[in-house]
Amino acid sequence: MVSEFTVYEKLRQQLDQYSCGYPATRSGVELRILQKLFTEEEAEMFLQMSLSIESPEEVARRTGRDPEAVAALLGRMADRGLLFRWRRDDRVKYGAAAFVLGLYEFQLNRMDRELAELFEQYFEEALLDSMTRVDPLMRTVPVNRSFDVSHPVATYDDARAMVKRKKLIGLANCICRLEQGLVDKGCGKPLEVCIQFGSSARYFIDRGLAREITVEEALAVLDRSEEAGLVTQPGNARNPEGLCNCCGDCCGILRGLNKLDKPAEKVISSYFAVLDPEACLGCEVCLERCQMGAIEINDATGSRIDPDRCIGCGLCVTTCSGEAIRLELKPEGVRRMPPETGIEAQQIMSEVRGTSLTPLFGKS
Repeated sequence: MVSEFTVYEKLRQQLDQYSCGYPATRSGVELRILQKLFTEEEAEMFLQMSLSIESPEEVARRTGRDPEAVAALLGRMADRGLLFRWRRDDRVKYGAAAFVLGLYEFQLNRMDRELAELFEQYFEEALLDSMTRVDPLMRTVPVNRSFDVSHPVATYDDARAMVKRKKLIGLANCICRLEQGLVDKGCGKPLEVCIQFGSSARYFIDRGLAREITVEEALAVLDRSEEAGLVTQPGNARNPEGLCNCCGDCCGILRGLNKLDKPAEKVISSYFAVLDPEACLGCEVCLERCQMGAIEINDATGSRIDPDRCIGCGLCVTTCSGEAIRLELKPEGVRRMPPETGIEAQQIMSEVRGTSLTPLFGKS
């Protein structure tokens, strides 16, 4: 076990302030992850950063360091997925990132079996449980063909509308499905299904983690994902930085929700599914499509959907040959509008967890 006074324990404490946290474990696996990802010099620099992006010159001036050395170090760290890099024209800025969504997803090109095994151990020992204590980092929107077109759909609940508004789009492999495959738990579902927008897309594309795609190509990804039975999950914001298409076998968010008796209480979703037992043909196609185990097909007691487990993804609707399932909009008093931006979502999670987005160490 690493001493509590080492830079890696300080780094763990700092990461624990953000998002759903980075809790300690008895095994110390979370520290072994940090030691594999960061050198001591890089860990010290991360402690000097915050979620607010800064230029290398600003960081150097604030920390009293050589500007050229700082710029080189920040660049190396961003290249290795240890900081977020914002780039526009000839301007470059850097900022810290949460472990998820953030550093974990940034490891696409560094993921090997050893790292995947460490991540999986950590998810099982601590992180999945930590994820369920706050609002999910991502929210569920229905697949497009499950909508009742007679009702207006909010733009933030329509993945296709989100995509059509974006100027820069990147497409990357799903980090969760990649990791699960490396530890022999892969589900075999499509891998290249994670979509980024704007500055997040630029960061992934610049690092070779994603390829730039058109709006039409992104819409085709949504179609393929729906056919494969994947849940569309944008970041928990009205203007998200990206969205992924997820399965209950691999996705950390859905795996965490599946551990709950009532995942519907936690997930931010505007819809829920309703089943007409008299129209149900008993084909059971929906059972495989549902990632939350919310549907029961029973000849004796009748078919039903458990409203406590339904997250409103609509995957059951699109393949119901008897048209027995429909999505309904949750009552106005139950629906929750997502925060405007990702940083607002971070602030809300911080308040719920009693933490602070202000760095614990170093930054002044």
